[in-house]
Amino acid sequence: MKLKKKYKFVVEKTGTGFSAFSEENPIFTTGKNITELQNNLLEAMELAFDSTNSKFSKENIELEIDLKQLFQFYRVINSKFLAERIGMNPTLFSQYVNGRKKPSNKQTDRILKGINEIGKELSEIQLVQ
Repeated sequence: MKLKKKYKFVVEKTGTGFSAFSEENPIFTTGKNITELQNNLLEAMELAFDSTNSKFSKENIELEIDLKQLFQFYRVINSKFLAERIGMNPTLFSQYVNGRKKPSNKQTDRILKGINEIGKELSEIQLVQ
């Protein structure tokens, strides 16, 4: 039976990729990248809930990562450019990225929206030779 429930996992950057763990269930795993991490989480979830015969998909997984770790792993994202793009003070944004300040939920949503918009734009680009 396929479940609709979301399971939250805290993601941390490791020397070889990522680790993820649930604070609510005894589920944890690692992966070299986010795609591998999600696939490993699905396998770990099915093992943890083996007795229920539940089936999981990526829609059941909610990943949480802090800004500092996000920018450490995805160094391709320019924090100054992103701050300007979303209309945020670059100095304040830098403090969030370096872990000196913690953004509010509203600021976090604003940052994530900016990252998602850039990702969407990039995914729609066709390169010519």
